[in-house]
Amino acid sequence: MKAKDQDELVFLPLGGSNEIGMNFNLYGYGPPHARKWIVVDLGVTFGDQTTPGVEIILPDPEFIREHAKDILGIVLTHAHEDHIGAVAWLWPQLRAPLYATPFTAFLLREKLRENEDCADAQITEVPLGGKVTLGPFEIDLITLTHSIPEPNGLAIRTPLGTILHTGDWKIDPDPVLGSTTDEAAIVKLGDEGVLAMVCDSTNVFVDGEAGSEADVRDALAELISG
Repeated sequence: MKAKDQDELVFLPLGGSNEIGMNFNLYGYGPPHARKWIVVDLGVTFGDQTTPGVEIILPDPEFIREHAKDILGIVLTHAHEDHIGAVAWLWPQLRAPLYATPFTAFLLREKLRENEDCADAQITEVPLGGKVTLGPFEIDLITLTHSIPEPNGLAIRTPLGTILHTGDWKIDPDPVLGSTTDEAAIVKLGDEGVLAMVCDSTNVFVDGEAGSEADVRDALAELISG
């Protein structure tokens, strides 16, 4: 088999790498001339003092727009704006099926109502801990904890190996809403073998443990009660 015909597994971040927000990740499989893609998250970031007059910043979809016919699906890890906020703006250029757990799917439907160009967007609800198969990609959703319901990591299985794409996460023993992190699924995945982990955790370089959402709830209750 010639090198140009050999299958490859590639990762291409178009946003959200080494920055906060605007998550837009591509995974591709196949030879360069016949590669199929999945998109993981499609988010915005927000303007600051360096971008006066700008409220929302979108990632640049030019590369994948040219390969839109080869996108098998857009998989959303959770419902924060930096992970789903660009869907209503950019979906008309990509026009691929959308996959999300029920809470994220509900919020996404409400957002897409605001753009008539998204009227025919297909959203498939995936149960917590469920599976999505898109061509050569078999994707297992792993329940995590974060500051919003139903955050998910993705175990992306391919013939060339498994990628763990974490999405946003922390190990919260008391997440207030939803289940705790499915640590057993993560351990099982590690035992099976992982080719690479694409990890997103904002304060990963800060010593100590992240506070629980329950701590925030208790502090707010104390402030409100006086």
